[in-house]
Amino acid sequence: MKIGTRSLNQNSALIARRSVLCAALCAMLFALCTTAEAQQRPTVPKIGVLSSAGSAATPGSQIEAFRQGLRQLGYIEGNNILVEYRYAQGEQDRMPSLVTELVQLRVDVLVVTALTAIRAAKHATKTIPIVMVILSDPVATGVVDSLARPGGNITGFTRLTRELSGKRLELFKEAVPQLSRAAVLWDADSPGSAAAFKDYEAAAHSLRIPIQSLKMTGSSPDFELPSRQTGKSSSNGLLSINNALLRRHAKQIADVAMKNRLPSMHEGSDYTTAGGLMSYSANETEAYTRAALYVDKILKGAKPAELPVEQPTKFEFVINLNTAKQIGLTIPPNVLARADRVIR
Repeated sequence: MKIGTRSLNQNSALIARRSVLCAALCAMLFALCTTAEAQQRPTVPKIGVLSSAGSAATPGSQIEAFRQGLRQLGYIEGNNILVEYRYAQGEQDRMPSLVTELVQLRVDVLVVTALTAIRAAKHATKTIPIVMVILSDPVATGVVDSLARPGGNITGFTRLTRELSGKRLELFKEAVPQLSRAAVLWDADSPGSAAAFKDYEAAAHSLRIPIQSLKMTGSSPDFELPSRQTGKSSSNGLLSINNALLRRHAKQIADVAMKNRLPSMHEGSDYTTAGGLMSYSANETEAYTRAALYVDKILKGAKPAELPVEQPTKFEFVINLNTAKQIGLTIPPNVLARADRVIR
């Protein structure tokens, strides 16, 4: 009887040890599987985008083009990519702090769209890759070393807006043969716009078209000022220099020009859609869609310094015939035939 009890105790102890060992083994296997799964789970990249204009409620065509580019590449926001948006709403002095916000979020790539923001981004980080969309020549403004090999942590796209100044004035004169003096509306607080006005001065001199400077200042400028000043100076045409501030007020600018029966030429199709007479510029959708492509390349290991700054390949001449009728202007047929898009 004693022998049977001893055997039973030994068997119970053995079963207990085996149970403990099995539990420990299961726990170890679970931990290994969990670790392996965590290692295999891909990290979702985070992108920071600073838009110089627009808002969270109305991001604008530029941001929509960028989002479209991401979707075409298979990215779904909130799923396999995270995008942090910031909107300067045309206020130059807010851009550096918004750049700092995005840098502090440790984004994987920073996308910026205005010269002030681009310079702030270059100053804020030497390691986070920067993809820019710039209106002016990035070499002349000191943003990159060269278009072919930009160097540092920045690359992107130039829309050659400044280089098109002469062509824009030519088209304006052809469309409005009676144009004798053009008033140029620009944001005096923007360094890019100041340089742009000088480009128009040079182009106007060679085309023998006198121009008048109309400076806007502050975040809420008086857009009735152009009508008062053009009346005094006998300017019979209005040309606006595109930047975040003026883009935000495109409808107001178009309304003031229409109210005073002033033909207007602009540096982006947003202005023409808002009621401006005409615009000539690089195709905006192309630049912002391709910015998404550069983000994709960088996320896959490409270095910004080795990605050339691309120039536009598509240009767009847009005429708003509704506006032409309202101000009593007949666009010459040969000019109308050259338009890439006519708003009727």
